[in-house]
Amino acid sequence: MTTTTSTGAHGYSSRKSEHLKRLRRIEGQVRGLQRMVDEDTYCIDVLTQVSASTKALQSFALALLEEHLRHCVAAAAENGGAELDAKVAEAGAAISRLLRS
Repeated sequence: MTTTTSTGAHGYSSRKSEHLKRLRRIEGQVRGLQRMVDEDTYCIDVLTQVSASTKALQSFALALLEEHLRHCVAAAAENGGAELDAKVAEAGAAISRLLRS
């Protein structure tokens, strides 16, 4: 879904370069996992790296969620009504997906 606020910017836009840097670091961790499997690394060591990669993605997701709440939901709160209800429902669904993962 590609929803925007009335300004056209997403909540994470002001920290976009920081987020991209973080995602590149996570991508490097996943490539490291591929290398570890290719090199027949001990399974517990691979699992440790999987855990680190998972935690990094979860931390990134929480940062995005916080920015969504501060920016998108807060902007919808100013307008109230159906827009606010939709943004709160959207955030609730995102939180639910994060908790299931």
